[in-house]
Amino acid sequence: MRRTTVLTAAAALALTGAVAPAATADQPVAETVPVQLLSITDFHGYFGDYTASIRGAQAGDPAQTVGGGVYLATHLKQLAAGQPNSILFSAGDDFSGWPDETEFFWNEPTIEYLDAIGLEFSTVGNHEMDRGFAFLDHLRNGTCEGRPDDDLCFTDSTGRVFDGAEYDYYSANLIDRATGEPALSPSHIQYVDDGAGGTLPIGFVHATTSLTSSEQMSYTPAGYDYAPEVAAINAATAALRGQGVEAIVVVLHEGFSQQAGAGYDDCVAPFGPAVDFNREIDPAVDAIVTGHWHGMANCFLPDPDGVPRPIVQGGNHGHLISEIGLELDADTGDVVRDRTTSDLHPNTQDVAPDPEAARIAGYWRAQLAERNAAEVATITGDIRRAPGDAAESPAYNLAADAFLWAANQDGAADLAVAMPGILRADLTYAPTPTRPGDAPGRVLFPELAVGVVYDSGIGVGLVRGTVTGRDVLDLLESQWQAGPNGTVTFRSMAVSGNVTYTYDSTRPLGRRVVPGSVRIDGRPLRPGGDYRVATLANNFFAKNATPGFTALFDARDQDRSLFNGGDALWRYAEAHSPLAPPEVGRASAR
Repeated sequence: MRRTTVLTAAAALALTGAVAPAATADQPVAETVPVQLLSITDFHGYFGDYTASIRGAQAGDPAQTVGGGVYLATHLKQLAAGQPNSILFSAGDDFSGWPDETEFFWNEPTIEYLDAIGLEFSTVGNHEMDRGFAFLDHLRNGTCEGRPDDDLCFTDSTGRVFDGAEYDYYSANLIDRATGEPALSPSHIQYVDDGAGGTLPIGFVHATTSLTSSEQMSYTPAGYDYAPEVAAINAATAALRGQGVEAIVVVLHEGFSQQAGAGYDDCVAPFGPAVDFNREIDPAVDAIVTGHWHGMANCFLPDPDGVPRPIVQGGNHGHLISEIGLELDADTGDVVRDRTTSDLHPNTQDVAPDPEAARIAGYWRAQLAERNAAEVATITGDIRRAPGDAAESPAYNLAADAFLWAANQDGAADLAVAMPGILRADLTYAPTPTRPGDAPGRVLFPELAVGVVYDSGIGVGLVRGTVTGRDVLDLLESQWQAGPNGTVTFRSMAVSGNVTYTYDSTRPLGRRVVPGSVRIDGRPLRPGGDYRVATLANNFFAKNATPGFTALFDARDQDRSLFNGGDALWRYAEAHSPLAPPEVGRASAR
C-alpha cells in the first residue's frame, strides 16, 4: 500500500448504490486524478481472531460472516493494489479495546497492529480519551506516561519497546482549556501524485463528538472541552481553503444510522447527528466519513448547496471497510463531484490470512497467557460482597479504601465511597480451577486489575470533587430508597475506613443517619464545611450515575485521577499484600 506525503495544517436525498449522479452528455469530462480513500472506524482493538455476522449489502441479502484482523489486513491490501493514490485512515475509537489481548496491555498491541497495516492517520474518538489526554499522548508518542504506575511500554512482537504510533491523531474541537485552542491539529493535508510529475493536495478535517465528556469512561471534568462539531469543522475547512486546498474530506467521530433492515450498502431514511451536521457543513467539503454509532450506511446526501456528497459509516470492530473514490480535476485539484463513488466492503473470512497480522496476533495471545497467570497480591481469606449489596461488606470496604488510597496518590481526597453494584465478583481464598497458576490465597491479574470493578478494563476513572458536609449527609441518606409502591430498599454504599457513622432505620427517609454521628478521620462532620470525595466518574453526572445517588452531581473543582477503578483496587492490594478482609462496622445501627 502506497503511503502518501503528509503535511500538517493549522435526508432529503438518499441514493441507494452510493454512486454520485452521472454527468450529463453535454458536460465536458475533465482530465482527472483518481484517489482511493480507505477507512475503518470504531475498531476497538479487534485485531485478533473474531467472528461476527452482519446483514448483507442490500436489504434482503443473506447475512455475512466477517471479522478478524488477519483478514482485514488482506482485504485492505487487495483493495489498495494498483491504486497509485490510496489513503488509509480511521474515524476514531481505535483503542480502549475490549479484547483481552489488547485490554490487558492498555491498547499498545492495537497500535502495533494499526502501524503494521499502514494506517496513516486517525480522528480522536471519545474512547481515545478514556484515560485522559496524557494517556492518548502516550499512545501517540510513546511517552511511557499517562498511567499512575510503570505498567506501560511493553515489548512488542518485534522485540521493540513501545514507542508510540507511527500515524497521527487529529481533532478540531478537542480544546485545551489552558490555551482555548485545539489540543491537536484540527486538519492536515495529504499530497497525492497527479501522474504528471507533480502533486495535488487533499485536506482532511477532523472532529470528535462533542458529547465525549457525557460518556462515563471518557468523562473529562477538567483540562479539556469538546466544542460544537460543525463550527469547528467549518472553521478548519475555511483555513484549508485559504491555503488553496480545493479537495476536502471531513473525518467525524459522530454517527448516524438508517432504517432497520436495510443493507449496509443501502441508505434508507438516514438519521442521526451526522446527518443533521451534513446540512450545515460547508459545501466545500466533498465527503464525510463518520463513526461512533457503530452504524452501517452508505449515503449520498445533499450539501447546503444541494450537491450530493458521500456520507458513510462503516460499522465497527473491523467488520466493514469504507472505500470512497474521488476524482480530482488535474488542473484545479478540486473534486469532480459527479464522478465520486462510495462502497462498503465486508471483511469476509474467505481470503488468505495476512502473515504479519497473524504473527502479531499470535504474539499477543502468548503474552496474554502470561498476564493471566501473573500474581498481583495474596489474601488471607475470602473478601466477599453482601447478597444484593444489601449490607456492608468486606469487598466494598476494600474498594472504598482502594479508591481513597489511589485518589491521594496523584491528588487529594478526604474520603471515598464505593457505590453499590460496581463489583462483579468476590475474591476467594480458594484457587479457581479454571485459572492456570492459581493457588490458595493467590490473586491473579485478571481477577483484580480488570476483572472486578465495573468497566475497569476500559477505564471508568476515579474523580475527585468538592462537596459540603450536607452533601455528604445526603449521599449517606441515599442508601435508603423508596420504590413506587412505598417499599424502602437499602443499597449499601461503602465508605473508606476513615469514615464512621450511625444510622437508625426506624427514622423517616432522609433522616436516618443519626445527627452528629458522622466522623471523618475521627473528627465530626461539619455540615457547612468542604470535603473532597473520590469515587468512579459516572457518579458525578446524571447520565450513568448509580440510581438514586445524586449528591455528587454539583461537586466543585472536579478532577480526574490517573487511576481507574481497576487500577486502584489492583495497586492498593499489591501495596498492602498480604491483604486481610476489611472488617465491617464503619456503619453501625442504633
